[in-house]
Amino acid sequence: MSTISPVSLVTGATRGIGLETARQLAALGHTVLLCGRRLEDAEQAASRLGPGVPGALLPRRLDVTEEGGARALARGVEEEFGRLDVLVNNAVINYDTSRRAVSVGLDEVERTLETNLFGAWRTAQAFLPLLRRSARPRMVNVSSESGSLELMSGGTPAYGVSKAALNALTRKLAAELRPEGILVNAVCPGWIATDMGGPGGGPVEEGAAGIVWAATLPDSGPTGGFFRDGKPLAW
Repeated sequence: MSTISPVSLVTGATRGIGLETARQLAALGHTVLLCGRRLEDAEQAASRLGPGVPGALLPRRLDVTEEGGARALARGVEEEFGRLDVLVNNAVINYDTSRRAVSVGLDEVERTLETNLFGAWRTAQAFLPLLRRSARPRMVNVSSESGSLELMSGGTPAYGVSKAALNALTRKLAAELRPEGILVNAVCPGWIATDMGGPGGGPVEEGAAGIVWAATLPDSGPTGGFFRDGKPLAW
């Protein structure tokens, strides 16, 4: 199968910001690979969103912590589409607000890094060959103000350190891929009322809109930046 519509892949897309990002991209006419750790969850999410969107929502299984999982999916995407236009690294775990750096178990930190940093890293590496085949390749790493070194305070140690590391990865990838025209940016959706964010946050539509903005930047758009609502954040 080939398609002239943009092909986008969103990890951790069965709920919350990932699900809304997939919906908004599909509403723009993208063919969206909606990924979840369990295929049945991805299928249910895609079926809930499917009616009424111009683009296609295709459920796919992807556990970003599994060695070889992203590469296996990339082979399938290559066979089906021949390229990838947008990669949104959204999969995330463990907003550990009750923990402190002085006492948190390092096994918990390691598990958090495995998804929030290494999951994004291995997914980026797996899909780079397909992004290189796109006429307008974009990568968005969904980060958080918790990862800002300038604004960072105590608490939420595993999550905050993982997002700071993801920001560093964003800068590395952006610098290395700039000559190829692949725009790589980190986006903080802000405090959003999701299962992870909890009550009191803003609407999920607003959080996802900043991600979609970075996913659809023009060729003259920024790369290697850290943004919320399309505006720069302090590193």
